[in-house]
This record gives sequence, C-alpha cells and structure tokens, in this order.
Amino acid sequence: MHILYFSLKKEKIITLIWATLYITLGLHTFGLVLRWIESYKLNIGHAPLSNFYESLIFYAWCVSFVQIIMKKRLSFPIITMFASLIALFFMGYASISPSIEQHIQPLIPALQSNWLHIHVITCFISYAAFVISFICGLLYLIKWKGVIPPEETLEEINYRSIVVGFPSLSAGILTGAVWAHYAWGSYWSWDPKETWSLITWIVYALFLHARFVKGWRGKRIAMLSIIGFLSVIFTYLGVNFILSGLHSYAT
Repeated sequence: MHILYFSLKKEKIITLIWATLYITLGLHTFGLVLRWIESYKLNIGHAPLSNFYESLIFYAWCVSFVQIIMKKRLSFPIITMFASLIALFFMGYASISPSIEQHIQPLIPALQSNWLHIHVITCFISYAAFVISFICGLLYLIKWKGVIPPEETLEEINYRSIVVGFPSLSAGILTGAVWAHYAWGSYWSWDPKETWSLITWIVYALFLHARFVKGWRGKRIAMLSIIGFLSVIFTYLGVNFILSGLHSYAT
C-alpha cells in the first residue's frame, strides 16, 4: 500500500494505509487472544508474553499500536512505512527462524507473577515508541527531499515519541525491580539486561535533558535518538544472545 502511494501520490491511498493498519492490528490482536486461550486449553494458561517468540510477536503488535495512538502526528507515509517494515521484520523473524521455539510453554517459576504483564507491556510500549523516534532521527539525517517531512516536523514527532516511550520505560524498569525483589530477593542485581536497560534509560534522559536544558536541536538530537534505539536493540536482542544472566530464559 505504501509503495502504491509513493508511485501514484494519491492522498486517498493514505486512508487505505490507515485502514490496512487498523485491520492488521485487529487480526494481530485476535491471534494473540487465540494463543492466550490455547494456553488455557493446555492447562498452562498465561498471557503470550513469556518467551522470545511471544515477545517478538508482541513487539510487532506494540509498534502497530503506537502508530495508531500517535496517528495525528504520523500523517507521513514514509514514517508509517518504515515502522510497518520493522514490525514485519519482527513477525518474519519470529515465524521463520528455526532457532526460535514457537510452542506454548509453561512459565518458569520466576515468571509466575502478575508483574509479568505490567512489566512486559510497559517495556515494549516504550520500545515501540522508540522505533518511531529512531525512524525520525534517521530520516532527519538522510534528508530525502520530496518524501521526508520537514525537519521541524521530524523533530517534533521524535520528541513526542520519546515523551510516550520514556515514562513507559521508567515504569518498566521500576516494575521489573519490584518483580525481581519478589522473584530473586533483590531489587537490582546488575544483571546484563538490567544494566543495559539502565543505559538505555540514561540515553533517553540525556535526550530530554539536552532538548530542554541545553536547547539541542537538529543533528545532535537525531543522533541521540538513533543511539538510544541501538541501545534498545542491544538490550532486547544483543543481551539475550551475547550475555548470559537472569533473563536468559528470554532467548
């Protein structure tokens, strides 16, 4: 649909793009609910948020969801196109990779907590908002005239997406700390996932500090949003594959 828009430049196609996004999000939600119901049929009922496969699927869902809640800001197909491609990548990776276990599995003892839902949801909503921030930062640096929104608009969307993501990430880290206290007896253990979550939080805190206090704009802010997202990806994927720790069950 995006390719059709860039080929024909018909504004009506944007309406179809959003309609498609609503439909796919609805189908995606239905699929998650079905998997949740299926887990109860197997007598191991839990939300589909417990392993790497389910997290990839849920991350893709969050990217679509954040696009919709930011619809008023995202009236530029180039942004929704890249966001949809990233969501599609997560879905494809989860579906195709032979190394990812797709079956519904029982929860390990540490995950048998109601904190699972709020911790995972807040973290992945923030990760999804940072996808939008990353795209805006990247487009700002590319300066592809005729397709890319004005610089001021990109900066504003970049900032708004971090305003959505930063409090959500903060809530995710705090709920994770409380959950860790109940599961492992300590609020913070400098586990690699925890450490990189803190690094990611610091990068986005620096972004907000630089924008508000130092008055940073332009390339420096765009670069910070890209660095922040690279930290997100390493926290989510890199730590799982390279560093072992308390979160190793997520691979």
